[in-house]
Amino acid sequence: MPNSRPLNLREYAFRAKNHIAEMAWDYYSGGSDDEITLAENEAAWGRARLHYRVLTDIAERSTRTSVLGHDLSMPVMAAPTAFHKMAHEDGELATVRATTRAGTAMILSSLSTVDVEDVLKAAEGPVFFQLYMYRDRMVSHDLIRRVESAGCRAIVLTVDAPLLGNRERDERNNFALPPGITVRNLTAQTALDFSSEAGSGLSGFVHDHQDPTLNWEHVEWLRSTTDLPIVIKGLCRPDDAVRCFDCGAQAVVVSNHGGRQLDTSPATFDVLPSICEAVGDRGEVWVDGGIRRGTDVIKALAAGATATLIGRPILWGLAESGEAGVSDVWSIMQRELDRDMALCGCRSIAEITRDLLGPDSTG
Repeated sequence: MPNSRPLNLREYAFRAKNHIAEMAWDYYSGGSDDEITLAENEAAWGRARLHYRVLTDIAERSTRTSVLGHDLSMPVMAAPTAFHKMAHEDGELATVRATTRAGTAMILSSLSTVDVEDVLKAAEGPVFFQLYMYRDRMVSHDLIRRVESAGCRAIVLTVDAPLLGNRERDERNNFALPPGITVRNLTAQTALDFSSEAGSGLSGFVHDHQDPTLNWEHVEWLRSTTDLPIVIKGLCRPDDAVRCFDCGAQAVVVSNHGGRQLDTSPATFDVLPSICEAVGDRGEVWVDGGIRRGTDVIKALAAGATATLIGRPILWGLAESGEAGVSDVWSIMQRELDRDMALCGCRSIAEITRDLLGPDSTG
């Protein structure tokens, strides 16, 4: 009999579409405007070519690495994504259990549908917290104190969304959270009404609550407010990356919000090498956007990244079969990475170096 289980992350996407409402699918899978950047994120990894080594004795190898001092099973973490309960009733609890059991880290979204305290209680490994800056600075301040107390190990500040990108799928669907699903980490501080009779309810929330004056002073304020490591997410330029470290960040994330903010912004892989070169040894560089294969992870690390993030595939696994689906997504990713490292002649993450990307690779 044919093997009916999903064999790769893209097959999970096909399965997930049959398990969730159209509005949820469009929210998870859509991009902004013409979705050019959304498509380019994946395509850019495919354009790069790996120049593998031979005769290197790969009988023993390891995918383990370290991120912000945390020992991880692989250089792939769960990107912050919102509203997991739209995919499965267990929401972020299922995601964090599967992710940390796989030996890697989860970045919990501010727009989580489970309380941060409950997520941390279910975690078996490091959880970082994704933060937006709100018009009322005390909302951000109180949220930082809350996630510190809960046990989050870093703050990941998203800086590419001072307002929401033009997500026409959500506008067409009048996007709103289904009855019974709420955003748990801001309920006590803001009026979180995602209902909408015309257009996206999320767009209205961002307009009303997120701070459009977001600037470098906010990064400096964050550095003065918490002792947790700070990661700045949403960069596409080397000069911005360097300035993040000048402001006290420990890591940056090369990201265009999954193609959901400024359409026609560059694919993350295309700008990754120049950002890594500019940052040098000042801190860690992470990258997300269209990573679907173990070979994509190898290309990211060869370009200079410390680690990668996957977002949508986690939601696909969650939608298809809950915690078990997320666990399988992680198993697929680690299995691919291990095999592809071997085929590249690499026995450890440290052996994934720039020479694996030949002159025919973009970036």
